Amino acid sequence: MKLRNRLIAGTAVAVVATLGCALPSVVTASANPPVTSPLSHVRTWVTDSAGRVVILHGLNQVYKTAPYEPSADGFGDDDAAFLEANGFNVMRVGVIWSAVEPTPGHYDDAYLASIKQTVSTLAAHGIVSILDFHQDLYNEKFQGEGAPAWAVLDGGLPNPALGFPFNYFANPAEDRAWDSFYANAKASDGVGLEDHFAATWAHVAATFASDPGVLGYELLNEPWPGTTWELCAVPVAGCPAFDKKLTALYQKVTNAIRTQDPTHLVWVEPNVLFSYFDANHLGKINDANVGFAFHDYCPTTAELGKDIACSTFDSISFAFAMQYPKQKQVPGLLTEFGATNELSTLSEVEALADKNMIGWTEWAYTGNDITSSSSEGQTLVIDPSQPPTGSNVLTDKLKTLAEVYPQAVAGTPKAYSYSKGVFTLSYTTAKVSGGLFPTGSETDVAVPAIQYPGGYKVSVLGGHVVSAPNAPMLRIVSNEAIATIKVTVSAA
Repeated sequence: MKLRNRLIAGTAVAVVATLGCALPSVVTASANPPVTSPLSHVRTWVTDSAGRVVILHGLNQVYKTAPYEPSADGFGDDDAAFLEANGFNVMRVGVIWSAVEPTPGHYDDAYLASIKQTVSTLAAHGIVSILDFHQDLYNEKFQGEGAPAWAVLDGGLPNPALGFPFNYFANPAEDRAWDSFYANAKASDGVGLEDHFAATWAHVAATFASDPGVLGYELLNEPWPGTTWELCAVPVAGCPAFDKKLTALYQKVTNAIRTQDPTHLVWVEPNVLFSYFDANHLGKINDANVGFAFHDYCPTTAELGKDIACSTFDSISFAFAMQYPKQKQVPGLLTEFGATNELSTLSEVEALADKNMIGWTEWAYTGNDITSSSSEGQTLVIDPSQPPTGSNVLTDKLKTLAEVYPQAVAGTPKAYSYSKGVFTLSYTTAKVSGGLFPTGSETDVAVPAIQYPGGYKVSVLGGHVVSAPNAPMLRIVSNEAIATIKVTVSAA
């Protein structure tokens, strides 16, 4: 993903200013959001309508109990404003199959209208949404959510209540329900379960086809392999037979979506056990607008609540995860990580994402989570029905997540990082689609106030700053049409 360039001498510009007092976590953000919708992609890069490379940082908001609407959790305009003010530009919004299709072939458009309102609220603050068909443990019958009850075909097998995630591994009824889904077993109306799933996605796509606030559709959260899970758990080897089934499902759903929406990105996930660095045998989806979404959870943090060798686990997961985008020439996006208050784990994964120049959505904005043994350990804002200020916000976690990063790059990124209060960015003015950005093209860097309460200074080689001192959106324009721009941001 790193591209070579030649260095053209530029000028260095330093902007230094100091504020007299610490800034609160919620401040007035830029009036001009840098990313211009709709978003698309060029090979492995997400791009905006101006052709600039877009880097996405955000969180997850998935409400897992009826009525399955973010607004029912209290998520609203003040939350979107909080996210904007702290430099976030994407939200992964949970959409639950059982809420969209409560009975076979019948859709609840009032539910989708609620989701659309959340998308609009976020978009008003410059935040794009990934619509995620979320599931955990398939259905409430297995102590989770996702598929409607009429889509649970478990053969009447034993259903021990082992909770999350143990029902995955030791609940015969749930595993059979997954097997029935992948086998396209017929529902009560004579239509296959996969066919219902694809048709429901097509209905969702029809609702959001013209919505510029949508980044795309993540087809299925953490697909579980059913009774074949032991094969998928073999390190390095993985499970090509199951992944072939999963590829076929994704192709079917993508084809259904394209009958209603020809352009929005479709994001596909590997099977959930891939999170622990198994090989990924997911095949190519025959479509021009596909992205690869993956999750990275350190097993020691997830199971023990401690950061033990997480840097090793995460590095291996990333090495496997980045193979698919590079081989298939599609963008990659880390759509889940975190679920912890171990700040060192969060920082280490963010650094890996920066190194690989991909975006992320951390789990999660709030902790009202029925499939978690530690929902309070997953939250950033404790209660979204209350203002996201003061003790309702985990400030240390916010500072860890609200890092300085390039939101929109007028050129091709070479490298960027944020460590110990210092941000660096290097990019050329070459368009990822070919050609060059003209002199004066703008690159935008999110600089959340929580990072520099005393103000920040900027050094630029090959360009110059056009934003106000200490602005939450640092705006840099190029001095040359053919140049390498280098940016450094640090505390004043």
